[in-house]
Amino acid sequence: LEGPADQFGGVIQAILRAGIPVMGHVGLTPQSILHFGGFKVQGRGEADARRIKAAALGLEEAGCFAIVLECMPSALAADITSALSIPTIGIGAGAACDGQVLVMHDLLGWGRTRFAKTYADVRGAMGGAFAAYVKEVKDGTYPGREHGYE
Repeated sequence: LEGPADQFGGVIQAILRAGIPVMGHVGLTPQSILHFGGFKVQGRGEADARRIKAAALGLEEAGCFAIVLECMPSALAADITSALSIPTIGIGAGAACDGQVLVMHDLLGWGRTRFAKTYADVRGAMGGAFAAYVKEVKDGTYPGREHGYE
């Protein structure tokens, strides 16, 4: 669930009563990027940092088993992690979180996110493959006889 617990009323409790574990998510919440004005670091100002920490504490109190801390200053993520008794999973939130996650597209170089380390340049490989395909279709070398059925 992305955002503070009070935003969802009894939704968290209803989900938990149904036997479904709930993981919270604070900081940059991608489904709300239009509200934030795009993919921007959250919690840089003191008031914003207090709001995010309060949201994380509220999610823990509501029954979440863990919380994702996304795209926030490392010091804030460390502060939140030390204040919670449940695990935190960082994504662009520094090394003090209990665990780490990266979106596959970022890990493989498709996205261009500052906090993501690129382990393979899939974006470059895919771009080259698409360009070669378009060229061969335009010049008539693809499809060849071996790519069809007789």
